[in-house]
Amino acid sequence: MALIPATILTGFLGSGKTTLLKRVLTEAHGQKIAVIENEFGDEDIDSDILVRESGEQIIQLNNGCVCCTIREDLRSTLSDLAARKRKGELDFERVVIETTGLADPGPVAQTFFMDDEIAESFLLDSILTLVDAKHGDGQLDTRQEARRQIGFADQIFISKTDLVDESTVDALIHRIKHMNPRAPQRKVHFGEVPIAEVFDLRGFNLNAKLDIDPEFLAEAGHDHHDHDHDHDHEHGEHCDHPHHHHHDDDVKSFVFKSERAFNPAKLEDFLGAIVQVYGPKMLRYKGVLNMKGSDRKVIFQGVHQLMGSDLGPKWAPGEKKSSKMVFIGLDLPRDVFLQGLEQCLV
Repeated sequence: MALIPATILTGFLGSGKTTLLKRVLTEAHGQKIAVIENEFGDEDIDSDILVRESGEQIIQLNNGCVCCTIREDLRSTLSDLAARKRKGELDFERVVIETTGLADPGPVAQTFFMDDEIAESFLLDSILTLVDAKHGDGQLDTRQEARRQIGFADQIFISKTDLVDESTVDALIHRIKHMNPRAPQRKVHFGEVPIAEVFDLRGFNLNAKLDIDPEFLAEAGHDHHDHDHDHDHEHGEHCDHPHHHHHDDDVKSFVFKSERAFNPAKLEDFLGAIVQVYGPKMLRYKGVLNMKGSDRKVIFQGVHQLMGSDLGPKWAPGEKKSSKMVFIGLDLPRDVFLQGLEQCLV
């Protein structure tokens, strides 16, 4: 049986997760989706379209989609859904997990990698984070969960942009980009999002693409490995956004780039040690690496302490071999990482 793609939908209270979900569930995309909610709150997925099974916490919608609440834990809920799909009791093609506004998406994502049974049935597709343009800045200032949700995201949707002026939205977009340069951002109005930007993003695939906005990299320092500037904006001259100098977010990102090849054994030892020490603070990290002795790209990525790597495509003839890595985490010691990586180069 093919793996069932799963999407984690996260975002702070009031950011519009339920609005987006309702749209996804009711849009005529012809896909059968199972939605797992932490709880059916007052903002229930429209009770008009629900057909409750008696006493069951799994709810069949009349368009073929399924809603269920988490019972003991996410693992047992996913396991139950997969078992019922195998038996033909439920028919769905993908899963969307809506987390509560206060949830840290890290443990939810780890469920898909740490549990063999879940890994054999499901493929974690991506983490989507919604940010409320009106309250987002304040939430990022005061709530670490909100900052972590940004750090983990593969795609960020900014809602309620009609309630604030353009400069407020621009400042928020800029701030978020410094926390997570690898997640595209899009403004959404009442959850109107093309389905192609919600599903099959393959954010956790070990693919050869590491999308970081070139402007973000251009803002970076100009030293030999071009790593990114300090995000508390002491760099001044590279960043023409003085309006948010006062944000010193604990979720920060930095980029390492080099045209020299890595020594595979040294790099493996270094990354292994770094993950042991800083794993809990490492939210997401990903890289495309040039390894000595390999004619293929090596793709690596991780969440917290879970790290994986794979051989990617061959370097194309005439393509400049280089390594590029991005780390997103909580107060990670940037210099320790960059100097350590530098010492792993041939």
